[in-house]
Amino acid sequence: MRKDGKKLKEEDLNPIEKQEVIGNGSEVSSDSEDASVQSPVVSDDDDEGFSEGDDDSSGNSDSDSESESGSEHSDFSEDEDGENQSNEGGLSDGVDDLNQGDRSASEDSREVVDESDSSEDEVGPRNTIGDVPLEWYKEEEHIGYDVAGKKIKKKERLDKLDSFLARTDDSNSWRKITDDIEDEDVELTKEETKLIRRLLKGQAPHADFDPHAPYVDWFAWDGAKHPLSNAPEPKRRFIPSKWESKKVVKYIRAIRKGLITFDKPKEEPRFYNLWGDESSSADKAGHGLSYIPAPKTKLPGHEESYNPSLEYIPTQEEISAYQLMFEEDRPKFIPKRFTSLRSVPAYEKSVRETFDRCLDLYLCPRARKKRINIDPESLKPKLPSRKDLKPYPTTCYLEYKGHKGPVKSLSTNPSGQYIASGSHDGTVRIWEVETGRCIKIWELGEPVHHVAWNPLPELPLVAVSMGQDVFILNTGIEKEEHKMIADLLHVETSTAPDDSESMASVVTWSQCEKYEGIRIKHFKTVSSWNGIEEETISLPSCLLISFVSLTFFLRESKAVLMHLLSKKLTQRLPFKLHGLPVSVTFHPTRSIFFVSTKKNVRVYDLLKNKFIKKLEAGVREISSISIHPGGDNVIVGSKDGKLCWFDMDLSSKPYKILNSHPKDITNVAFHRTYPLFASCSDDCTAYVFHGMVYSDLNQNPLIVPLEILHGHSSANGRGVLDCKFHPRQPWLFTAGADSIIRLFCH
Repeated sequence: MRKDGKKLKEEDLNPIEKQEVIGNGSEVSSDSEDASVQSPVVSDDDDEGFSEGDDDSSGNSDSDSESESGSEHSDFSEDEDGENQSNEGGLSDGVDDLNQGDRSASEDSREVVDESDSSEDEVGPRNTIGDVPLEWYKEEEHIGYDVAGKKIKKKERLDKLDSFLARTDDSNSWRKITDDIEDEDVELTKEETKLIRRLLKGQAPHADFDPHAPYVDWFAWDGAKHPLSNAPEPKRRFIPSKWESKKVVKYIRAIRKGLITFDKPKEEPRFYNLWGDESSSADKAGHGLSYIPAPKTKLPGHEESYNPSLEYIPTQEEISAYQLMFEEDRPKFIPKRFTSLRSVPAYEKSVRETFDRCLDLYLCPRARKKRINIDPESLKPKLPSRKDLKPYPTTCYLEYKGHKGPVKSLSTNPSGQYIASGSHDGTVRIWEVETGRCIKIWELGEPVHHVAWNPLPELPLVAVSMGQDVFILNTGIEKEEHKMIADLLHVETSTAPDDSESMASVVTWSQCEKYEGIRIKHFKTVSSWNGIEEETISLPSCLLISFVSLTFFLRESKAVLMHLLSKKLTQRLPFKLHGLPVSVTFHPTRSIFFVSTKKNVRVYDLLKNKFIKKLEAGVREISSISIHPGGDNVIVGSKDGKLCWFDMDLSSKPYKILNSHPKDITNVAFHRTYPLFASCSDDCTAYVFHGMVYSDLNQNPLIVPLEILHGHSSANGRGVLDCKFHPRQPWLFTAGADSIIRLFCH
């Protein structure tokens, strides 16, 4: 114990001089007082020192401690380049000076400390699994979850050989460590490596920390007779615990009985077989989830036997033929026959094949292909049965014979009792459907390209195109002559439209007394496609449409002409055609006009006089077009054998493309009442399809192929040239290049 009158050392009470750290890392001492005062901590050694009653002993102890601390401090300063130099000062005389020094030190500490506890500077871990053991994710493809809850995929692990090569190539590999939680390699900085080295040496982590700093006695000894605690040490601190010994004996017995087991650490083999078969699950775990086993070699067969059958041994001619083949096509092994296994020589290519096998395993990349086991029958669309879709034409019922040349065009009257046919022999014939009898013939003298029957049943007129002429003929099937027919077929003088003087040089209307009809003469050549002069005609009510190729001062080389039969006038449609026209047709119920060129179909509104839509078929060349009776669906035939179904409300691209015919499609047709459509081709066949269009716009049209109709023969490379449905029955008329018309019924 210290007596009254004894003063503390000034160096124990004076605050340590403040040291400021400059940006270049050097420490500069300032005259201001140090704000950092160590927190008061009292240890048992201090208690023992305080409990000593002799002044001399206390003084000796103080001097000894100072000498020891000084020696240790000198050693540490040599190691740390003289850091943390101790400051010396005078002694103060009272407790007031000590309190005043503490207050000044606390004020300085408030000014110096500028550290922030804000979490903005901290970057949280990417993996948010917390204290969950990583062994739980050992067999999974992910290692945890990020803040958004998404899986963090594992990275592919390199094998030992690749990792060793990577470490040798990287000069900073000794700085890198693996973070198992984040599954990434972290490169340590120079400061972190210095910190680790100090920890390995048993030193403080930070170089500016002084473990032997001068002791500051914070306790005021004036008037104190006893230390903080003067109780003797209890005996239990020096005697071994009986309870702990019993617990240890209990654990030893449980381990011996096998109640407590320990997980043995997995011993990883130092070497492994690089070319071995490691397809088992235990070996896969060591290579990661992306491991692919090496492919196995082909097992030897009968050819590799030392005594194969005679059928496997090639003859001398075959061996000579092998020498003439390329090396990659030549067989790798030629079988030979030996009398015994002893006489079999060493395989001359064994070393080479083993070396190639090693190169394949090491250099050739492997890829894992996912194979889906799906029944091919399940991929087929579920279509209704053909029996449920009857009636539709299946067999040939009648043949109409009489033409001497290819029948180019067919047309049925609205009642379905008669059909008109035009042939290259220059004749147009009217046939009775049920009997097959020809009731009327017109000898026109030129090849007929198209015929069209007037859709009005009270006006039995037929339009015929041939060469540069279009004829309007009276069929005469009505017993009594209709007055309106006579007025329509009467032309007083040659007329031309008043609004266009240029039309007079293109079209001329005249009375044809020979055939008792009207002749519309085109003074320009009719459009020619593929060397065949064609002219397409449609006759809704009293309108007639024809294609004419024009080359005059209007700077148009193509035009569409509309003929008004009641007024004997011709009008050019004010639409610019982007391509050579192939076929035209009207909408069944609306004033919409369809014009097909070789590449696309353009839709126009005649009343509003504007362009509506362009349908892009995407085929080589369009040959024909037909409109569904509902008016919202269009089928297009092409010369590359493709049939395109368009849904006008869906898109301008085809809804379905049917690759049905191997040759050119010559014509396509819809049935007026039944859900049927057909196509005919130069391959001498006609295809019949079921095409149901639903009133529900959310349901797509149902297309089912039904029947392939045969019977026509080829002539000059042409097959079936035209096909038309009966207006009321599920019957199909086909016109062939063999000059025969066939009727197919259900």
